[in-house]
Amino acid sequence: MFDRPSALNLEGFEGSGADWLDQYKPYIENGETVVTSPHKVYGPDSNDLALQLRKAGINKVILAGMSSNLCTESHMRSLIESGFEVMVVTDATAGAITEHYNGYDASLTNFRMIASAVDNTANTVKAIRSAYKK
Repeated sequence: MFDRPSALNLEGFEGSGADWLDQYKPYIENGETVVTSPHKVYGPDSNDLALQLRKAGINKVILAGMSSNLCTESHMRSLIESGFEVMVVTDATAGAITEHYNGYDASLTNFRMIASAVDNTANTVKAIRSAYKK
């Protein structure tokens, strides 16, 4: 997922494994989706996520991700601190579970304590559809 020679070089990007998954391309490449530069550690503090969201007039974020207790939680915390409303979709994120630690359970506790809302995919999709019917 991180196999790119540089952020400005797209040579060999298509189909490289760092490219978008085919099933998501219609949504990502639709001309309306905000794509930021990649984050460097866990949170968005080293990229332009907040700027891109503000430029697009977005103040509510639905968040999911691959590493719930690292990247997803860091993004949630940073976006909340920056004044965004953040909903976390619990079954659209995952966390490492080892013999001694359960990153997913730890993140669920923090999501529930900090996020503006926490729910599953089915309820989130229903809420989005309902909001667009108005």
